[in-house]
Amino acid sequence: MGFQIGDKVIHWVYGLGEIIQMDVKNIHEHPTPCFVVRIRDLSIWVTADDKGASNLRRPTPPGNFDEIFAVFHSPAEPLPNDRFERKKQLGERMRGGNLVSISTVVRDLTYHRGVVNLNYDDKSTLQRAKSFLLDEWSCSLSVPMAEANTELVHLLAPEPA
Repeated sequence: MGFQIGDKVIHWVYGLGEIIQMDVKNIHEHPTPCFVVRIRDLSIWVTADDKGASNLRRPTPPGNFDEIFAVFHSPAEPLPNDRFERKKQLGERMRGGNLVSISTVVRDLTYHRGVVNLNYDDKSTLQRAKSFLLDEWSCSLSVPMAEANTELVHLLAPEPA
């Protein structure tokens, strides 16, 4: 992937960050080059080999946001009624790490919230997915977070009957 210091990256668990330096850590008694990634007030070390780099990706290019916005114009997919099945399914989508998958989580949980009360796991997943989506949206399209949030609210609003 060829990441460099100063690159904006998306970590599949923590979201949007920036590579702030390269470092060498001893992992299993072997010196291993690592990216140091700053994500909000957190710094993480990600190995710079193929295994670690697969935890990082570049932000979605601006031209791909038409596909993201199309997710919100498509019908929500029903979620399992069983909370454990729902948590597993949503977790798999979040682990996919791409913005389309994360957007479907936001769309489907927002719809689900209109049908039933969300439990703690659902609320937490929705909040995390929205945060990931809005951070990347703001970064990729160079718009203020508030503007991205306003547009998201508009996209999630039910269509008039």
